[in-house]
Order: sequence, then structure tokens, then C-alpha cells
Amino acid sequence: MEGSEGGSRKQRTLEKLGKLGKGVLQELREGRPPRLKVPSRGTSNIVYDEKHGYYVLGPRYEVRSASSMAQVKKFAQTLCVADFCRELVTKGKFATLREMYYTAEGWEPGPFRDQDESDLLVEDLEAMLGVKREDLALMPEEDGAAVFGDLTVREEGVTINALKAGRGGYTIPPTIDEVKFVKCGAKRVIAIETMGMYHRFVQEEAWKKFEALIVGLKGQAARATRRFLKRAREELGLPVYLFCDGDPFGYHIGMVIISGSAKLAYINHELAVPDAKYIGVTASDIIDYKLPTDKLRELDIARLKQLQKDPRYNTEFWQREIRKMLELGKKAEQQAFAKYGLEYVVREYLPAKLREVEGS
Repeated sequence: MEGSEGGSRKQRTLEKLGKLGKGVLQELREGRPPRLKVPSRGTSNIVYDEKHGYYVLGPRYEVRSASSMAQVKKFAQTLCVADFCRELVTKGKFATLREMYYTAEGWEPGPFRDQDESDLLVEDLEAMLGVKREDLALMPEEDGAAVFGDLTVREEGVTINALKAGRGGYTIPPTIDEVKFVKCGAKRVIAIETMGMYHRFVQEEAWKKFEALIVGLKGQAARATRRFLKRAREELGLPVYLFCDGDPFGYHIGMVIISGSAKLAYINHELAVPDAKYIGVTASDIIDYKLPTDKLRELDIARLKQLQKDPRYNTEFWQREIRKMLELGKKAEQQAFAKYGLEYVVREYLPAKLREVEGS
């Protein structure tokens, strides 16, 4: 269960960066203006792959050429980003996206207008090379989500047990692919949208009751969190269950873990967990458990109608729950179960949901 293939991932990333540079040099030697083929990430080139259950990029691409005055600066900046990443990976170091943005102040092509511009070039490089920004040694500023349960990992030579990392649990680092899974005594993963409910699960020892790794998503799951869930499913063989708020944005948070996002179509194969199961809160739960609710806003209604047309939600379960929520005109948070006491969600609700999805 040593898990991480960090060494081979690093080597593959360096090989791909090297191939990119050699291609540019070869065109220069042949007297031709060098070009880069950048896969298009526009909506017209994003396709839902029904076989795999997530969005992927289609065949279209754009050409970025050094011969075009309109493109030459971006072409040069792309190569500078690639070289910056090559140096980081070679030295075994990491930088944040923000640090790279400021580093560009000293680059020959000149600085970026803003960080959005530099972030987009990183996404271009990811799509061109078929690697994640974390493989390129670039990290976001965001804090990691948390894991609590019987899991032992090795990170940068330090062995950490998620049961002994404090009440907050083990923090998932952006460099999760460098982390080795040493030992796991859990039988499932329960990922929870809100940190308030995550801490409730920890207090009620849900990790022990359900033999589970409890993961606090902190809202929309960061890429590192999604990668952790993917690895837990594939390397540890743990089924993944998603417990989110009963509203259109809770549905979306769950679905991004299951089927990925359109924005990251070029990397969803590394992040999506297609067989993860959504276990609530649903519109049916609102009715069955007589939960306290809030009225749907116009924004909520518009979002639900968008989900109805989204191919990721084209199943009997999702269409039923979306339709029912629209009919109710109501939504509910995870904490609504506190109506029956703080322990209710762990004592009653989750056991019933797990029996339903696991057929036991």
C-alpha cells in the first residue's frame, strides 16, 4: 500500500516538459517559427463521456505561434511557465500560483496583466501535457480539506495517523500524489460538504461506528481533495459516499466529485469518482424526515432547471430529486437534522442511508 507513484509521475512530467522544449528547438533549427498546439477548452470542445461518466476535451485545438505579433508574448510566457515548472520539479520544490505570478515580473517577455492571465496559462500547460498543476509543482493558496479515521500515511518522510493528528484530523495537502498510503483500517469514505457537520461526525465517533474515513470537503471540494477521494477509491478500494446540503449547490458539489467539471475536462480522469454515491440531503429527505427548510430563491430555481438539462444528472434518481425539489419550492441544510438532536444524523439517518445504498 505504498500507494504514491510520485517518482514515476515526476519523471513523466520532466519528460513531457523536455519534449515540449525539444519540439520548439527542432522547429527553430529547421528555420520555421515554432508553434504550440493548445487543446481548446471552450464549451464547444467539451464533451460528456457517457462511458466513463465525466467530461472530456474534444479534438479541437488552437495554434499559438511565435510568428504572430498578437501571439508572440503569450507564446513566450507559455515557455517561461514551462521552464519555471521544469526547474521546480527538477529541484523537488513547489511554488504557489501567486508566487509564480509575481516571479513573472522578472521574465524577459514581461509580467502578466493579472493572476487570472497566469492561471490560464498554467491550465493551457496542463491540457497540452496531460498533467495536473500539482505535477508541475504548482499549488493553490487554498487550505486543504480534512480526513479523520483509521488511515496512516507517509508525507515527506513523516508517518502520520489521521486518528492522532488532532481533533481537526489530517489535512490533505496539495501534493497528495506525493503522499504514500501506508495502512488503512477503514471500509468506506464518507465525504461531508460542511465542516460543521464534519466536526459533528468526529465528535460522535462516526469514523468508528461506520468504519469510515470522514472527509470534510469545506464546500466545493478542492482538486487535492478530489484527488484524495479518487486515490482512496482506486488504491484502497473504498466506496465513496457523499453527504451534502439539500439544495442545488449541494447537488453540484456532489456531482463534481462524481463526474468532474466542464472546466477541468482535460484532467477529470485524474479527479472524478464515477461510482461515488450521493447519500443526501435530498428532496425526498426533506419530506420523509419533515426537515426545517428555506424557500428556494430565484437563483436556486434557475440552477435546478440547469441541472435538469445537464447530462451528468440524466438518471432516474437525479431527475426525480430535482423535480421534487422544484415542486416543493424548498431546500434544507445538513444541520436541519439537529431538529431531532445533535446525535440524530449519526445515530439514525446515516445508518438508514448506508443500508439503502449498500443493500444490507
